[in-house]
Amino acid sequence: MTDFIHPALLFILGALPIPFLRGSIGKAYLLLIPTLAILAVLTMEPGSYGEARFIGQEIVIAKVDKLSIVFATVFTVMALIGTVYALHLTRTGQHVAAFIYVGSALGVVFAGDYLTLYLFWEGMAFASAYLVFAQGGDKAIRAGFRYLMVHIAGGVCLLGGVVLHRLATGSSLFGPIEGEMGVAVYLILAGFILNAAVPPLNAWLTDAYPEATVTGAVFMSAFTTKTAVYVLARAFPGTELLVWLGIAMALYGVIYAVLENDCRRLLAYHIVSQVGYMVAGVGIGTEMAVNGATSHAFAHILYKALLFMGAGAVIHVTGRRKLTELGGLYKSMPLTVTLYMVGALAISAFPFFSGFVTKSMVVAAAGQDHRALVVLALTMASSGTFLHTGLKLPYYMFFGKDQGLGAREPPGNMLVAMGMAAVLCIAIGVFPRPLYAMLPYPVDFEPYTGLHITESLGVLMFTALGFVIFLRALDPENKISLDTDWFYRKGARYFMWLAERPLARYEKAVSEVSETTALPFLHGSAREGFRIDLNGVDAVVNGVARSILGGGAALRRLQTGVVTHYVLAMIAGLIAAAVVFAVAWR
Repeated sequence: MTDFIHPALLFILGALPIPFLRGSIGKAYLLLIPTLAILAVLTMEPGSYGEARFIGQEIVIAKVDKLSIVFATVFTVMALIGTVYALHLTRTGQHVAAFIYVGSALGVVFAGDYLTLYLFWEGMAFASAYLVFAQGGDKAIRAGFRYLMVHIAGGVCLLGGVVLHRLATGSSLFGPIEGEMGVAVYLILAGFILNAAVPPLNAWLTDAYPEATVTGAVFMSAFTTKTAVYVLARAFPGTELLVWLGIAMALYGVIYAVLENDCRRLLAYHIVSQVGYMVAGVGIGTEMAVNGATSHAFAHILYKALLFMGAGAVIHVTGRRKLTELGGLYKSMPLTVTLYMVGALAISAFPFFSGFVTKSMVVAAAGQDHRALVVLALTMASSGTFLHTGLKLPYYMFFGKDQGLGAREPPGNMLVAMGMAAVLCIAIGVFPRPLYAMLPYPVDFEPYTGLHITESLGVLMFTALGFVIFLRALDPENKISLDTDWFYRKGARYFMWLAERPLARYEKAVSEVSETTALPFLHGSAREGFRIDLNGVDAVVNGVARSILGGGAALRRLQTGVVTHYVLAMIAGLIAAAVVFAVAWR
């Protein structure tokens, strides 16, 4: 226990000195923290650490097993890659926020109780929101506030579910939830699937990620949704609802990617789609399916970060992110194009790339569980992924009509980070066994069979043929796609109108009555021994009527004495009803 070093504390406490370090020392320090965290994870022993009781709650700061170690491994590796990618930044606030974000994600992964999980869960939301705000500008600020509000709402659901679960079971330990799905369980599930970006709770992702900073979006693509996959795998394996939610995600993200013109928004929709595979795998719940979901989360973090780094490099150099404004960059950015295409082939599940050996495990698990519809839907989604991420986006961003942007390769640290991710994408695809050995259950799956390779290449080549034939129909258009965020954007606007107009006027009227009529009347009654007469009540009612109606003819038509008697009769009726209800209840 004394040898255990929590990697979350390395990042969170390690973030504190960052603003005071500059130059080479600052960069070396930034690289040191994730390196130490990787070593801490690789040397962990299974077990529970930091057990205590707090306000009557069972606290387990860290519960270490194979599932938590595999997620912690890829999180710390990704933290190192993301830090290398961001080394050129001089604004230390982004480094601080990124470290707290990574530390909070690791805190969730190792949390052994709901209180610890909830605290780190909220830490993720606030730290990642800063990476959107740091971009500056009206669009980023608005997207950041929406992102924060949605995650606060999800946190409230989670907290409510945790409290009810504690009251129902008497335990606050975090683990598989068994038994009937009551209100507490549904609230916890709602909090988890919101972070997983399950439609219709997905628009926060595609709204905020494109508006984040270039480096911030890389970190955001890696942690929030995959942390949600982890907690789902921990708490809800085998939940049938997740199978169908996962299918909906896989297809939903692909369909919306067709409409996108913003390169990072297109990639964000494919996060929704790829996480759908993981959610479906957790829902199937067999050992192979959970292994598939876990391994695909591992691979996805690396290749999706690589894709966001490639798109970010283009934005960093050109200042443009719409496909209709890009093109011809392959001449001036050949290294960026090459590294991006490694990520594109990985996400498309080409043989000898990481997606091929992880995504196929989820599909095989669905087939083994006799779920033909699931296999068909996930195969269709895989084809759509290659169509947009592997063909459409690179074609229009790098190989389309030359826009004369005069681009160049990004800073060297960005290329190094992309190279690190690309090497891992290829290494996992060529040598999948080390990853398989890390998974929660023993792996009995061989990805490189003649049938599997032939089927995969057939789907991919047919997709490529369709891209060539329908190329003109896939031309991006400079339009905005409406998603489910339209509802809460409009709803928030009407809510603010309601708060600023009718409710504010009502509150003002009540305040005026209280200050000018009710309080003086009550004070006077108290001094006179609480002698209440109808004249005093008349004065109160008259004040209320004057505030609501604003005086005039309507007020003059009121017979205040009559209204007073009606008010007294209503109060008497309420009291009588309460008495009857109390008697009946007994």
